Amino acid sequence: MKREVLTSGKASFKIEVPYKLIETGEKKEKPLIVYLHGFRQHINRFQDLVSDLLQIEAYHLFIQGPYPIYEQSDKRKVEDWGRAWYLYDGDQGQFAKSLELTAEFIQDLIDNMLNHISASRLCLFGYSMGAYQAGYFALSRWKHVNELVMVGGRLKTELFENGEHNYGHLNILALHGKNDETVKAIPQKSSIKKVEEWGANVLFKELNEGHKLVRSYTTTTSKWLVPLGYKSL
Repeated sequence: MKREVLTSGKASFKIEVPYKLIETGEKKEKPLIVYLHGFRQHINRFQDLVSDLLQIEAYHLFIQGPYPIYEQSDKRKVEDWGRAWYLYDGDQGQFAKSLELTAEFIQDLIDNMLNHISASRLCLFGYSMGAYQAGYFALSRWKHVNELVMVGGRLKTELFENGEHNYGHLNILALHGKNDETVKAIPQKSSIKKVEEWGANVLFKELNEGHKLVRSYTTTTSKWLVPLGYKSL
């Protein structure tokens, strides 16, 4: 029997991605802080982990990763599954493409929020997998980002070697645990040095912690943000 493939390709398939916008303080122009959680987390749990930062007068936007993570033992409902920001199987091309697709999604959501709020500046706070995504967003969309906080992640500076390096306005805080065995500190330290050479204002700081997001990371973040114009309630 004769068989012939007439066409093949790829089609887009969209799913709903939860987000939550919280306003703290008076109704006026103030910073927008965007939170990107870690691998297998979701926005409700992440809000609890960064509750200290909600003491900053700002708009706080929690976005859930677009890729649901299902495990055979998972008996929870879909909305409670852990999430991921990108797909990674060792293929750097796939990794970069996935980072960009998610960055486009995040940008669209932020742009929509800015139609309804008055934000004086934009800060991204990313933990672990969310830190990788936040770092990519900040370097690829440098015109829009003022502050970047990365906890337990690495800036993928190798993806931007041949691009524009207009990072003179960008303030970066890179926090890493001295006992972090999941994401090593040395590669991030090298990446931070590179982006500093490109003009960014950076602070790399190691805390006596592991990879887990604990309060010392958020309190250090709060203190770092104050001189940059972020006010505590």
